[in-house]
Amino acid sequence: MKILLATQDASLATLIRRSLERFQYDWIQVDNGVDAFQTAMSLRVNLLILDEALPRMGAVEIVHRVNSIEGFSSPHVIAIARTNAGRERLEKENLQLTEVMSFPFSLRTLVEKVQQVLELSSSVVCFGGGTGLFTLLSGLKTLSGLSLTAIVSMSDDGGSTGKLRALFGILPPGDVRRSLIALSSAPYLLNELLQHRFRGGGEFKDHNVGNLLLTALTEMRGSMTEAVKMLGAILSIQGRVIPVTESLNILKAELENGAIIEGEHRIDLFEGNDPKLRIERLWQDPPAKANSEALDAIRHARFIVLGPGDLYTSVISNLIVEGVAPEIRRSKAKKIYICNVMTKPGETTDYTVSDHIREVVKYLGKDCLDYVFCSSTQLSRDLLELYAQKGQAPVIERNLDEFRKITQAVVIPADLSMRAELARHDSLKLATELKKIFDLQ
Repeated sequence: MKILLATQDASLATLIRRSLERFQYDWIQVDNGVDAFQTAMSLRVNLLILDEALPRMGAVEIVHRVNSIEGFSSPHVIAIARTNAGRERLEKENLQLTEVMSFPFSLRTLVEKVQQVLELSSSVVCFGGGTGLFTLLSGLKTLSGLSLTAIVSMSDDGGSTGKLRALFGILPPGDVRRSLIALSSAPYLLNELLQHRFRGGGEFKDHNVGNLLLTALTEMRGSMTEAVKMLGAILSIQGRVIPVTESLNILKAELENGAIIEGEHRIDLFEGNDPKLRIERLWQDPPAKANSEALDAIRHARFIVLGPGDLYTSVISNLIVEGVAPEIRRSKAKKIYICNVMTKPGETTDYTVSDHIREVVKYLGKDCLDYVFCSSTQLSRDLLELYAQKGQAPVIERNLDEFRKITQAVVIPADLSMRAELARHDSLKLATELKKIFDLQ
């Protein structure tokens, strides 16, 4: 982690550096605002500590200039206010990613603030649902120095989740349960227990223990968000899991022939519809409002990862929640889309990489993607034939010119898939490739 300290106060600089020396951060020190701005632009620093009393360029101007540069990933800032008037001015400016501390302050408070801010500087926010998000989180959990947040789709209405949703009027617990287990540090037996599905027992048949626990916790604490926090504490998760919305809704899709499919489960299965028909429009009824904690996580993200997962029911179902897409567009985080390995009958029959990106960009509202990952893993002929029988094929790109018309993102073909009996993303391969992007910033 790199810290840029800008102050003319030599004694303050010595105290700050000594109080943080045990963390072995990389330090750069300057004594004026112009050098602070130029250094911040030329080096990838994680944190700026700016003394209000800087010559040649003030702290407010430095932060405004850094934030105004298109495509530049702004570092976090701790601004040290020397006077009450200075503090009021800094706070009134409402500077992005900036914390204000009044001088004098306790060194312990500074240490805690620096640690908190640096954790945010490595914040990775992942959007999705189902097995795709589980796979991604399982891999990212193995990387050190990341602050992980999973923002999870709340549209599932099938299986145990659908029954509990209908019986108790709660948000669907299934996808958040998977994400909690992916990030869990609890003993294996406890994770296995939460995944256990009853095979008999009348009313309990086909229900999942973790789903039942989340239902009980929701009743106890009044919301799915609080229930997820409680179960997360029990599992000692490495990160956070946030339902994208607290609004109960029905996911709906209109096909190109005008037919409308209601419910995530029916859209997922595409039963009774020609699988070659494309989805023209996806929405929620009634419209869902974003969880405020999800929006806050997006604002503080350093990286935003979309996918892998079913294009419409796991990825885009998050983007159509009111407030999410605009917040992603405004964010200066690096935005990464992970394209699926295989097409899916109905949702993405015959889709290329460009087709996936076109839909993601459509629901984001503009092309704001920085990187697109697509799998280049060579799958066996037997495995390809097995998937072909189910109407599935590898997601490839046949026309790079078409791709370039849709997005300016960097395309990264990589060995991301398993080579065994399933053509799915490999969690460790995903983590390895994503780390290369994280390390560049």
